[in-house]
Amino acid sequence: MKEKRAIIVGAGLVGSLWAILLAKRGYEIDLYERRSDMRQHGYFGGRSINLAMSRRGWKAIERAGIKSIIEPHALPMKGRMIHSLEGDLAFQPYGKEGQAIYSVSRGGLNLELLKVAGEYPNVRLHFDQGCRKVDIETNTITFEHEQTGERHTAEAPLIFGTDGAFSSIRGSLMKTSRFDYAQQYLTHAYKELSIPPAAGGGFLMDKNALHIWPRHQFMLIALPNADGSFTCTLFLAFEGDPSFEQLKTDRDVEAFFERYFPDALSMMPTLLEDFRTNPTSSLVTVRCSPWQYEQRILLLGDAAHAIVPFYGQGMNAGFEDCTILDDLATAHQEDWDAVFTHFNRDRIKDGNAIADLALRNFVEMRDLVADPQFLLRKKIAGHLHQKYGDAFLPSYSMVSFSDTPYSVALKAADDQDKLLDHILQLEGIAEKWDRPEVDALFEAWRRR
Repeated sequence: MKEKRAIIVGAGLVGSLWAILLAKRGYEIDLYERRSDMRQHGYFGGRSINLAMSRRGWKAIERAGIKSIIEPHALPMKGRMIHSLEGDLAFQPYGKEGQAIYSVSRGGLNLELLKVAGEYPNVRLHFDQGCRKVDIETNTITFEHEQTGERHTAEAPLIFGTDGAFSSIRGSLMKTSRFDYAQQYLTHAYKELSIPPAAGGGFLMDKNALHIWPRHQFMLIALPNADGSFTCTLFLAFEGDPSFEQLKTDRDVEAFFERYFPDALSMMPTLLEDFRTNPTSSLVTVRCSPWQYEQRILLLGDAAHAIVPFYGQGMNAGFEDCTILDDLATAHQEDWDAVFTHFNRDRIKDGNAIADLALRNFVEMRDLVADPQFLLRKKIAGHLHQKYGDAFLPSYSMVSFSDTPYSVALKAADDQDKLLDHILQLEGIAEKWDRPEVDALFEAWRRR
């Protein structure tokens, strides 16, 4: 390709990161965003769940050159802290000693990525620009200013759609022949709430854990912030009993929290204001194929594979799209025909796999983390990993602490479940699991 020009639609996390990586290659970038410039107007919260940065995300941040900026504000979460209805606490580590996922501000991270992107002279940032029409045959996009209504067109040899779960770029590709698309909404919604810092500063709960109040069909979670506060998210059905539909008045909300989350309620002085102010938002999974059109237009991040947030991998997966694409550009010497073809062929199965894993983890977080049989299963899995190392690497560790493709991790999860099902059938396994019968089952499983 003689012309090193590209349009990126969507200046969220993935779009901003990809602009930086392309700019490093000397491309002229026009980055368009429907929202206003958060460098001037700040980040609008109340609609997003805190980020849990894991290895895949850190790899991308390091490549973008902002790891040293983000790292001081990232709080390590070494495991889940389970809050029972009675207020008892139980800690469940995520991995081996020293392993953690990190609570990061979505707005803060997006802001830093935009700042870095804006420092490149070959990156032009355009805000308040809604994508209204995409001519996929000429690679021309019509944008409309959100305030003035003024329209203009832009064209480039390469177009990257990073405009989220409801992508306008994907909407244009959906009109082409043999484009497969499916979306699946959960019956649950989410609402962002908050726990402030302790009086005089500090944290009201353990700052190195992801806190979960599992209540079977619904749950509350809380992630720590650097200022001592926690960003909380309530996941609850839209309709039914209990549901958001039932929480019509302040007293309804208070009674609900008094019944199901009394220890959290005592730390939430702004609960009612947060509940009234912040929206009740839906949770959607998006699957589509192909992700590219004639090696000229490519979908990345949520535009290609929006997932529910229960594995903490939405941002990590989108960032990994960028690092994989960057690696392919190097391997194929920026032959974008080869890059797009290779990426589309190999990455879609991983996007579908992490979507499946995230849906499964919703059930685990809300229903299973307080279940004795599930906890026993986790303890035996930890024992096998401790004894046999990477010969039994739990699927969670594959996803969060390695670069293992998501599709490989999904298959491993299914295979490990079969082994654990057999082990749990052994008599007296709850009292003793370091025994010859367990070793024999493991060796047979490993040789399969």
